[in-house]
Amino acid sequence: MRRKIPATHTLLCFEAAARHESYTRAAQELSLTQSAVSRQITALEDFLGQPLFRRTRHGVTLTPRGVTYARQVAERLRALERDTLDVMSQHGSGGAIHLAAVPTFATRWLIPRLPELALAQPDLVVHIETRTRPFMFTDTDFDAALYSGTPAQVASWAGTRAVELISEEVVPVCAPRLLGGRKQLKPEALTSMSLLQQSTRPEGWRQWFDAQGLAAPLALAGPRYELFSMTAAAASQGMGVALVPRLLIEAELARGELVVACDKPLRGERSYYLVMPERGDDKPALQAFTEWLEATAKRSLLTDNHR
Repeated sequence: MRRKIPATHTLLCFEAAARHESYTRAAQELSLTQSAVSRQITALEDFLGQPLFRRTRHGVTLTPRGVTYARQVAERLRALERDTLDVMSQHGSGGAIHLAAVPTFATRWLIPRLPELALAQPDLVVHIETRTRPFMFTDTDFDAALYSGTPAQVASWAGTRAVELISEEVVPVCAPRLLGGRKQLKPEALTSMSLLQQSTRPEGWRQWFDAQGLAAPLALAGPRYELFSMTAAAASQGMGVALVPRLLIEAELARGELVVACDKPLRGERSYYLVMPERGDDKPALQAFTEWLEATAKRSLLTDNHR
């Protein structure tokens, strides 16, 4: 049966013209003439029996039906491109997985360990995109997600199952010069210092001071940053004391850019999880990645416990 699908080059012309709302700019992008793009759009409208653009004195604009179709076509073309790149990147039998991940954990913890995976599974390709909130796996091409959250948050992620990897332990850190030659500071010394805030954890410092039995009027004061990587960078520049998961600043601690200001770690409510759709048909590449990730997380915990 012949499929009722327009030619790919026609859809490419439409997607570019819809994105720019200009035949001329679409032609420039695709290295075609403006008349060639116009012919493709006309052929597509004839094929669909629907107008996709309105011609105006200043060019073209999408019709309501054209807006919807443009969004759908763009999604399909992106998926087709990803599938093509997957095939091109697989020179062995390991396969590929598409992973969504919270950005700092991916950058600071996962990626430095991926060379180990490459040695163990040289044919396994891991593609990573950032996501900070739960999403519907049925609406994306992701095979799994690295997510930071509380047990209740993970349990409420509909249609998924999760593997806990590492619990979060936060510790106050700062640039060495803020210690003034001392090895560490007492907890009460931090109450009068500039406290760098994590916008996604607004109660972090208050919880830390409560655990030390201290009143801290400035617990909510100080500049706020969205990502832990930003907070750590600000701390390394001497802008104040940051409360950061130790596992996300291993490199800065090893290089001496950051030091533990007060060795009073606080076990947080959050952990890092590998979240997967609850469908029970994991492809071999995902199974291999999951096994490696769980083993790597266990080794990381053992190393932390022996420090």
